[in-house]
Amino acid sequence: MLPVTNAMKRIALFLVTNLAVMLVLGLVVNIFGLNRFLTANGLSLPGLLAFSAVMGFGGAIISLLMSKPMAKWSTRAQVINDSPDATHQWIVSTVRRFADKAGIQMPEVAIYEGEPNAFATGAFRNSALVAVSTGLLQGMNREEVEAVIGHEVAHVANGDMVTMTLIQGVMNTFVVFLSRVIGYVVDKVVLRNNNDGPGIGYYVTTIVLDIVLGVLAAIIVAWFSRQREFRADRGAADMMGNARPMQHALARLGGLPPGQLPQSVQAMGITGMPSGLMKLFSSHPPIEERIAALQAPRS
Repeated sequence: MLPVTNAMKRIALFLVTNLAVMLVLGLVVNIFGLNRFLTANGLSLPGLLAFSAVMGFGGAIISLLMSKPMAKWSTRAQVINDSPDATHQWIVSTVRRFADKAGIQMPEVAIYEGEPNAFATGAFRNSALVAVSTGLLQGMNREEVEAVIGHEVAHVANGDMVTMTLIQGVMNTFVVFLSRVIGYVVDKVVLRNNNDGPGIGYYVTTIVLDIVLGVLAAIIVAWFSRQREFRADRGAADMMGNARPMQHALARLGGLPPGQLPQSVQAMGITGMPSGLMKLFSSHPPIEERIAALQAPRS
């Protein structure tokens, strides 16, 4: 994905969906008393760890499987693989050319109304979706659009959605594990609940910590996401055989002149990264850093 408002919305949608799934699973477990790791003899850490892994990876995998239909729904993207429109055919042929170079099967290709942006998503490398916005087509020349498409195909070829899901699953596992260990301590030690089962202190603590620790986990996931952007930029440059189109595309998106910018792009004032604390949740590095990484000699 590229560092503009719509991309941030899709990352936020993925994280919120994952957090919502986690909270729903947690509530179901509490309501039906499925906390089998809480035994009459105390806390079973092996049982809790196994439970946490099922919960953690379950939420992430469900989010991954929902990613493509959710992306289509949230952007109202229209699949254009069989469209007779000449511009659509050019986009599809560009995706096909890069997919062949990357060694992946042809993704679904879509277009949607919106500001300059593009994204790739899907649970598997060989059943992905690559979408570009109308604003991207209007605000860039074809070489720059090709670079953006190459960036998205590189995400697919690198298996970034699966990688991010695994990272999210690990983070979720620790969230579930730590929240319940702390909840047990609060319930049994601080509040001195002597009943065999968990008390209100356990339930309240775990729900609160699922949210708080989930936010901290999102910061870590966002850091990993920023690293994958550098790799996708380089992947696009490699597929095109030249880094300059990707540099120019990023510069246009960031409001930095690769030449004379169209007035419509200048007026957007797109920035590469939010300010303040929101930097921690940014899924993309600053555009200046991405361009500098493409300009640096490869080691």
